[in-house]
Amino acid sequence: MPARLLPTQPDPRPQWDVFCRVIDNLGDIGVCWRFCSNLAQRGQSVRLWIDAPDALSWMVPGALEGLVPDIAVWHWTDPLPPGSLQQSPPAGIWVEAFGCDPAPEWMDWLAGRIATGHPQPTWLNLEYMSAESYVERCHRLPSPIFTGPLGGLTKWFFYPGFTPATGGLLREPDLMERRHQFDATNWLHNQDLPSDAATRRIGLFCYEPPPLQQVLREVAEDPLPSTWLATHGRSAQALAHAQQGLTGTPCEVHTLAPLTQTEFDHLLWTCDLNFVRGEDSLVRALWAGQAFVWHIYPQHDNAHHAKLEAFLDWLQAPPSLRQFHRLWNGVSRPRYEVWPGWAVVDEWRTCALAARERLLLQPDLVTQVLEFIAKKR
Repeated sequence: MPARLLPTQPDPRPQWDVFCRVIDNLGDIGVCWRFCSNLAQRGQSVRLWIDAPDALSWMVPGALEGLVPDIAVWHWTDPLPPGSLQQSPPAGIWVEAFGCDPAPEWMDWLAGRIATGHPQPTWLNLEYMSAESYVERCHRLPSPIFTGPLGGLTKWFFYPGFTPATGGLLREPDLMERRHQFDATNWLHNQDLPSDAATRRIGLFCYEPPPLQQVLREVAEDPLPSTWLATHGRSAQALAHAQQGLTGTPCEVHTLAPLTQTEFDHLLWTCDLNFVRGEDSLVRALWAGQAFVWHIYPQHDNAHHAKLEAFLDWLQAPPSLRQFHRLWNGVSRPRYEVWPGWAVVDEWRTCALAARERLLLQPDLVTQVLEFIAKKR
């Protein structure tokens, strides 16, 4: 990572340290960057500590070089880079994403500073998003620390969610205005993609959904022509594997180059149906206002089944959308045709738009975090 220069004058703005460990599939880094970017847009100064920062080179060009205003990216190594503690005293606000725990030497140093009279940080544990009932019960609860060098401090649970009793979802203040002004045809031209108005577009961002090959075959048989736009990496590989052995006239397929976060949003805004996976892309699909299907992150004990059902309940998903979600996620197996037809998919968009309207009535995640921090400080 590039060296960081100390400012010549102290920065009077609120300082944030955001800690992120990348597990897999880039959802962690996607959520954390959008969180940091949203804070920076609102006048906050943010330092993002991340153990696998390389993906930011294409997700957010310029981030690693320090070219994004008010966000500094630090490589979270084990141990930390020599001299990093002396160059970067702890911020007044800590956010550990998904219970990742800051580096031990960082906590030891903070304990020493507190012992010599420095103020304690306000410390949030930004949790995973869910529509399950426990989120409302646990949101904003304290989590006292009883052992270790920081024993006696308190973390606070902050749960993103879909109801007014949760922390809300990430949403930039200008997001809906940008969505309203977006020109899909122009974007497709710039990406060298077909823009035929009579052709439906399907965006694919998935793991390895069991019925993908069947869906691909049945969509190709639909009277309305369609084009698949597959994101780079795992999704494109799954689609290529599903295409093997198909006969007849398959759908037109385009594999996309890696997309920045901004361009990924544009992909969602362009497509008539979006297959999304994980947490970050689900939220962006909701803001897109198009029909979508969520590939939830699979867990070995099938705990994701209850999480999926809770989300479908909140979404007020019609029976056809519920059934498709269960098939797409391997919760149930197809007996007959899987693809419901474009007329039904258009009904799914009506459901998505209604859900978006409910969400727009609620404060977004960063607005709620800032209000919470102001009260605690």
